Order: sequence, then C-alpha cells, then structure tokens
Amino acid sequence: MLDKNGIAKRIAKEVKDGYYVNLGIGIPTLVANFVREDISVEFQSENGVLGMGPFPFEGEEDADIINAGKQTITTLPGASFFDSATSFGMIRGQHVDLTILGAMEVSENGDIANWKIPGKMVKGMGGAMDLVASAENIIVAMMHTNKAGESKLLKKCSLPLTGVGCVKKIVTNLAVLEVTPKGFKLLETAPGISVEDVKKATEGTLIIEGDIPEMAL
Repeated sequence: MLDKNGIAKRIAKEVKDGYYVNLGIGIPTLVANFVREDISVEFQSENGVLGMGPFPFEGEEDADIINAGKQTITTLPGASFFDSATSFGMIRGQHVDLTILGAMEVSENGDIANWKIPGKMVKGMGGAMDLVASAENIIVAMMHTNKAGESKLLKKCSLPLTGVGCVKKIVTNLAVLEVTPKGFKLLETAPGISVEDVKKATEGTLIIEGDIPEMAL
C-alpha cells in the first residue's frame, strides 16, 4: 500500500519531457518532488506561477512565493509570475499538457467530485472548474477509500460534481486504474496489494484483464 508520497512518486512517472503540468491542491503538489532530473518540466499553478520547483527546506521558505494551495514553494531558473487572467488563459487555451488533481470521488465514467461536501463551508469551486473543463489529460491522485473504509471509486458520484467524464487515469494508495467506457480498468496494484484487495475497495465496475503487474516505484 502506498502513502501520499508513494502516490505522488508513481504519478511522477507519467510526466514526460517538455510537459507543462498543473498540480492541484493536496497530494498532487508532492509530484514536483519526484520528477526525474533528466527531463525538463514546467509546473504551473493557477495563482500565477510557471516554473515551480520542489517544496523548500525548513527555514528556507519565502512567504511571498506560494502555490494555489497557499503552500510555500520554490521556483526554478527562468520561472515567471503573472496575473490570474494570464494563468487561466493558459488553462482555457489548453496549453497545459497534464493536470493532476485530488478528488473526494470519481465515477466509473470519469466524473470527478473534488470541491464541495454538502453542509461544509467552502469559498467556491475555484480553478478546478476551469481545469476539468479545459484539460484533455487529467490524472487523479486520491485514497481508494474514505476513513470509514467506503469506496471513493463509484458507479456514480454522490457529491456535487466538478467535471463530467474528464478523468483519464487514477492513482490511489492501492492501484493504478484507467477510466474506460466500460469502467475502471486495473493497470497496476500497489506493493503488497492483491487484485482481490482492489476489487473489495472498488464500488464501480472494475475491469481485470490478464496478469496485473505490481507497480514499480
């Protein structure tokens, strides 16, 4: 089973040379710490940063340099800062190659719910609305089940949706899955996790074809 860093490390393998990547709040922000050093990647944050680096070491934080989740970040040589209009122009113009988001629920047809729990105060959907509407390549980083042990990979989302039919791939603490027209296709299992474990933790339709490899980190 993976922890949050393990999920981020596995997703980092999906990042290709030359990609422009948007990292959502939560687990996705950790991905920047694990991208291969021999490739060139530009991380974008919708609050107006292009060229984010790893998180700063303790004592080296600059409170004026933050990501969309208000976490302090570092920037790489050549990084730039700009207003929200420019940032969302990049997103809406589909200039981002890969979007990595957290989620509370994902349905078997690729719907995502990641912004609101009814009864809890939230400020709004924020940049997630633009990201899911514009991005063509969305990977979700999430835990497979909630604290009660209930599946978060569902036949149909129960929470208010952020986007419809937009998720392409999911990496959880248990598995890597691809969203297909027929449901969640199991691609890899996490270390120490069996196919049966994934079956039990997945409410939505799970497609299993052939031998399923254990993910390499």
